[in-house]
Amino acid sequence: MPNKTLRNITILILTIVGIFIIDQNIKSLFVDGYRYYSDCIDLILVYNKGVAFSMFAFLEESLKYIQLVLVFGVFGYILFLNNSCYAFAAGLMLGGAFSNIYDRFIHGGVVDMVYWHCGFDFAVFNFADVMIDVAVAWILLLNFKPKICKSQT
Repeated sequence: MPNKTLRNITILILTIVGIFIIDQNIKSLFVDGYRYYSDCIDLILVYNKGVAFSMFAFLEESLKYIQLVLVFGVFGYILFLNNSCYAFAAGLMLGGAFSNIYDRFIHGGVVDMVYWHCGFDFAVFNFADVMIDVAVAWILLLNFKPKICKSQT
């Protein structure tokens, strides 16, 4: 295996594992009973049976298997690309995705805990969701500004 490929796989796997561990540890605090309330942000326990804004909750048990297929498809595609520019961002996305899917198997829904309600009510979300959003923005930036990546490929 060439050094570049090994480096990309290492970055990808370590990022996935790191995000998964961080997210699961944060979630365990809330599953174990931690709560915090303030004027703008409440830290509460919510089990989301769907995806963003509880969409597709009607899919019930099938949703986690559909997501697994999609996430392994993305994982395979990232390995196929073998581009170091995408390895870390994809690791953020996949680590968050695997953590949320793991929740579905263990808790029956994704463990969410951050509820923003300052000025307007927003969806309840978690650390994995934030990492997925950061990864999507990062990947979009890489695609719209390909010069960023030229020296890395």
